[in-house]
Amino acid sequence: MMKRIPAILVLEDGTYYKGWSFKQKKPAITIGEVVFNTGMTGYQEIITDPSYFQQIVIFTYPEIGNTGVNNQDVESRNISIKGLVAKNICKISSNWREQESLVKYLSRYNIPFIFGIDTRSLTQYLRQFGTMNGCISTDTLNYLDLKKKISKAPRMHGLDLVPHVTTQKIYPWSEKSLPIWYLTDKSRVQLDTQLKVIVIDFGVKLNILRRLATLGCNVTVVPAQTPLENILAYKPDGILLSNGPGDPSVVYYGIQTVKDLLDHNVPIFGICMGHQILNLALNAKTFKLKFGHRGINHPSGLEQQVEITSQNHGFAVDLQSIFQSSVRVTHFNLNDTTIAGVGHSQSPYFSVQYHPESSPGPHDADYLFENFLEIMLKSKRKVN
Repeated sequence: MMKRIPAILVLEDGTYYKGWSFKQKKPAITIGEVVFNTGMTGYQEIITDPSYFQQIVIFTYPEIGNTGVNNQDVESRNISIKGLVAKNICKISSNWREQESLVKYLSRYNIPFIFGIDTRSLTQYLRQFGTMNGCISTDTLNYLDLKKKISKAPRMHGLDLVPHVTTQKIYPWSEKSLPIWYLTDKSRVQLDTQLKVIVIDFGVKLNILRRLATLGCNVTVVPAQTPLENILAYKPDGILLSNGPGDPSVVYYGIQTVKDLLDHNVPIFGICMGHQILNLALNAKTFKLKFGHRGINHPSGLEQQVEITSQNHGFAVDLQSIFQSSVRVTHFNLNDTTIAGVGHSQSPYFSVQYHPESSPGPHDADYLFENFLEIMLKSKRKVN
C-alpha cells in the first residue's frame, strides 16, 4: 500500500503550497522552472516531452493518472520533467492499454511530485507574476531553506539545455505507429521514391518521427552538433529542425548550422525550437514569454483561417526583428498575437511555433507535414 507523506512546493519569491506525495525510495528535493499545462489529456506524452527538460509541470486539469501509462504513448526514452504538480493523482487507474500506474511510473524514475493543492489558483498566480524557478520537497518542509536553494539555481533565460537531450549518435527511424484514421481517412501524398529527411535533434518528440515515417520518408536523426558536411553527405531532400528545451538564442552551433544550410537551398521545416532556430539563422531575435504557451487548445492562424494547436514553449520570435521582406508571418497565436509561424517567399523554408504532430492534441495542423513533402518534391524536380 502506498504511504502518503507531506510535501511542499516553494516558488523563488517565497510563495509556498503544502500538499502530499507518496513515499518513494528516499526523500527528494527537485528544483526547476515551474510552468503550467492546460491540456485535459496527454499527461504521459507531456512528462516524456524533452521540451520540458529542467521544468516542474503543473497540470491544471483536476485529476490525472486515470488511465495509467503504457510503452506506446511516450515521446522520448525517459521522463523529461523535474517534477509534477497536480490537484489529484489517481492511484487506481484503468485502461485496456495500461501497463503501469502513473504513481509507480514516477517513482520508478524517482520524479518528485506533489498533489492536493489548488493548481488553478497556482496557475493564476504564475499568469500574474510570470513563470519562475521553484522546488518540490518531501525531504524538508522548511520553505526558507528551500528558497535559499532555489536562489542558487540557474534561470531558463540564457540556458542551453539541448546537449542534455539530443541524441549522442546518428540513427535511422522507421516506426509508423500512428492511428488507423491517419492512414485511411484522407488521400495522402503518394511518393514515387522515398524522400531523405534529416532530423536535427534539439530534443525531438518521437511522434514527429512517426509522422515522417508514415508518409514514406527515409528518416535519419542526427545530433544537434552534427557538422554541416556530415549532414550534406546524406544528400537530404529536406531538413527538419526539431523541438527542444531551453533558450534558443544561445544554441549557437545550431543557429550556425542552419545559416550554412540556407546557402544550399535545401527545404527546411522547423517545429518549436526548430522554428526559433530557423528565425535566428535568418537574423531575427527571440524573447522569453511571461508564462509561455503550454496546452492543446491554442488558436493559431491568419486572415480568418484558424487551427486549434498543441503548444509547449517559453520563448517566441520577436515580430519587430523580422525585417527581411522575403520572410512573412503565416500564423499568429490568436491569444496574444505572438508569431506562430513563418514562411520564406523565395526559398523552401517554413516553420511553426506549435506541434503539428499533436501528441497530445488536435490534428488541425497535420497538413504541414504533407506541405513539407510537397516542397521537397518540387525542389527535387527542379534539381533533376
